[in-house]
Amino acid sequence: MLTADNRHRLTDFYFAYCQGDILLTSEGDVPSGVSAPIDFQPWEHVTTIEQDDSRCHVYRLDHPVVGHPGLQMMGLRKSFDVLSPEMYQLAGKCAELVYWDQNSKYCGCCGAPMRWDTEISKRCTECGKELWPQLQTAIIVRVTRGDEVLMVHAHNFRGTFYGLVAGFVETGETLEECVQREVWEETHLRVRDIRYFASQPWPYPAGLMVGFTAEYESGELQLQRSELAGGGWFRRDNLPEIPGPVSLARRLLDDWLQKNHNS
Repeated sequence: MLTADNRHRLTDFYFAYCQGDILLTSEGDVPSGVSAPIDFQPWEHVTTIEQDDSRCHVYRLDHPVVGHPGLQMMGLRKSFDVLSPEMYQLAGKCAELVYWDQNSKYCGCCGAPMRWDTEISKRCTECGKELWPQLQTAIIVRVTRGDEVLMVHAHNFRGTFYGLVAGFVETGETLEECVQREVWEETHLRVRDIRYFASQPWPYPAGLMVGFTAEYESGELQLQRSELAGGGWFRRDNLPEIPGPVSLARRLLDDWLQKNHNS
């Protein structure tokens, strides 16, 4: 919480984005200092949010920064490997604000321009409708059967790794109902003992991933071929390539591997 006593110690950080990439220093840090590393255009809105002992200036670049001796562009997912966990999560939040700003220029009710009202909200210039960033909530579930875990490879995966069943929550359903539905739709399996595991902001572009564990109950595996390119039951000794450490899927699998190792 910011107070009059610590406000003077705020550090200014500059979160600049272009086409899904974040601007970092050549050392892999978020730029900081008394001025922006790359000037923003007069027509670009700069959102400033204060968090803990930081003041974050968030804006979009018209073009990627190329050939600058002290700066580099990096994919947000890749930045997980170089930023601290706290800074990576903050970078994700800022990226979501840039995405939301680009997609909320006009009022959905009357079509008039929207203007910034607070650091994370807008108000219609005509009808006064308030608008806040919208999160797309999704579930991801680790389904186990004895010493086996269910893993799938979706068509939209960038790479050859296998992940876990996941999908977006629909209007009017609980998270647990979404777990049941997604598992059934993608694999024709029924699950039981659904338990919450953890959640994770997923700024690609603006999501919240909610993780669960579940036990196999019944059914024969039938993959939803329109969504999945492959899938099956795997044991610890025959796992396919698994997701990288940035994902909640990896945390779910690491937890299963640890428990499976100790059993």
